[in-house]
Amino acid sequence: MLSFLSRHVSANVTKAVVSPSCGGVSFRFMSAGSIPSTMRAAVVRETGDASVLKMESDFPTPDLKPGQVIVKNQYAGINFIDTYHRKGLYARDLPFIGGQEGGGTVAAVSDEAAAQGIQVGDRVAYSVFGSYAEYTAVPAAKLLPVPEGVSLDVATSCVVQGLTAHYLVTSAHADLIKEGEWCLIHGVGGGTCQWAAQMAKIRGYKVIGTCSKGKEDICKKLGCDELISLDEVPGTAYEDYESMDIVARVMEVTGGKGCKAVIDGIGKSTVDISINSLAHRGIFISFGNASGAVPAFPVLRLIGKSAYVTRPKLLDYTTDREELVWRANEVFGWLLEGKLQVSVDTTFPLEQAADGHLYLEAGKSKGKVLYEI
Repeated sequence: MLSFLSRHVSANVTKAVVSPSCGGVSFRFMSAGSIPSTMRAAVVRETGDASVLKMESDFPTPDLKPGQVIVKNQYAGINFIDTYHRKGLYARDLPFIGGQEGGGTVAAVSDEAAAQGIQVGDRVAYSVFGSYAEYTAVPAAKLLPVPEGVSLDVATSCVVQGLTAHYLVTSAHADLIKEGEWCLIHGVGGGTCQWAAQMAKIRGYKVIGTCSKGKEDICKKLGCDELISLDEVPGTAYEDYESMDIVARVMEVTGGKGCKAVIDGIGKSTVDISINSLAHRGIFISFGNASGAVPAFPVLRLIGKSAYVTRPKLLDYTTDREELVWRANEVFGWLLEGKLQVSVDTTFPLEQAADGHLYLEAGKSKGKVLYEI
């Protein structure tokens, strides 16, 4: 499905022109002078709260290097990892343009990218740093062509959240869960775990989901076999995991066996619940810190059930072009087949960059949150 060389390009794509060669490398652009030297971008110059993410109107547009394309962004995805970068929890060199998920149209291509069949005007999505901007330089190997029938806002939503959900339910569990066995997924009202719950069902797992009562209407549509609704913690992105005995309910639902896999993006508030909800030789997959980082715990704690624990990240599950395309093919295929329903909750203009982060961190979203650029 995702091949630039094999697909037909529509007749109304803007015709590329060849710019003068520079250092032996020539590039193709939308039209002469169509890419400005500066651009709008949401920039972090010091780490801190959402107020440090500020829109600048004259940030230098990235240069096009061999093997790259320049994407003119229409959307940028807002993800929790972006807030960790902004806060300094995950260190980055300052200053930096926020974001790592975007979608738009190709505005310029290097010769190397053109040789792969990439053309100006192609609709693409990607995950590289610097997506909170009008233009982003993207290695050709990181591009995902967007199939006909998938809108750019949905395609942008796929790249981080969709691919994260995909590796969580297909690979991170190391095949310790089989079809027909139980999987507990925390926070299925949020963007990534809405995807994960649906994908887990596609994979044939039985799913227990937790969510806040305020997001119960969305979560009932995900197909979970059991939905545990919890009180809300006002002003946060997670539920009150002490408002009921989740472990007791999990054991009741699973006939006392527990879950072969627990997918947990909540972190500090759920680590005990997750470990105690495991079945024998089950795996605790901790992939997020919505309530704070998981504190260190002794590995001996896992001995009671000979349990496993992993702390994965997306980059280690998209290690090469083949793996990236395989995951994207499955996600886009499920979308086109109607097996996945994607909820784009809201969009913010880039000028309201800080508001987008505040909205996500306050737990208001019932799906994907985007910037429209």
